[in-house]
Amino acid sequence: MKALVINCTLKPSPEPSNTEALAEVVTARLSGYGVQVSSVRAVDLDIAPGVVTDAGDGDEWPGVHDRLLESEILVVASPTWLGRPSSVAQRVLERMDAMMTETDDEERPVAYNRVAGVVVTGNEDGAHHVISEISGALADIGYTIPGQAWTYWHLGPGPGPDYLDEEKGRDWAHSTGRTMADNLHGVARALTSHPLGPPG
Repeated sequence: MKALVINCTLKPSPEPSNTEALAEVVTARLSGYGVQVSSVRAVDLDIAPGVVTDAGDGDEWPGVHDRLLESEILVVASPTWLGRPSSVAQRVLERMDAMMTETDDEERPVAYNRVAGVVVTGNEDGAHHVISEISGALADIGYTIPGQAWTYWHLGPGPGPDYLDEEKGRDWAHSTGRTMADNLHGVARALTSHPLGPPG
């Protein structure tokens, strides 16, 4: 089984990413189940705007798309900015929109029988809004969203230190992240044994 993390931080590599650090709690748990985990920092890639799989002219989204189709588990990780998912997360979801019209050999949308979850960080409030926006989009695309397939770390209202600079709240975020990984893995296994059929 494979999992892909798409980190939608605004920070290019090698700048430390708070969002990546929390996502690693989830991926460590998945790795413990024998899941092969890989990740991509979307901001490092030339991902053109649009709702197509391949925008041409150096567009690097097709490589990410291939990795999505190789993975049973997807984790979208985003910081919160202005109470919303990052602009990078929005672009990723818009590009994933093309998957709604792509089908496998049994005429199922290619996201069927794959599971997805969300990791969110931020030093202001808005985590549940970000989780609901990303989860809703992924469900539209065809992913199965298990119960409690999310974790977040938010300091609370108003600006303050970041996840990597503050210990407060980490224990809860880590525990919830491990539960998220358990639920993603469990439902992915169930769908492997009893896959969904084509719609309609």
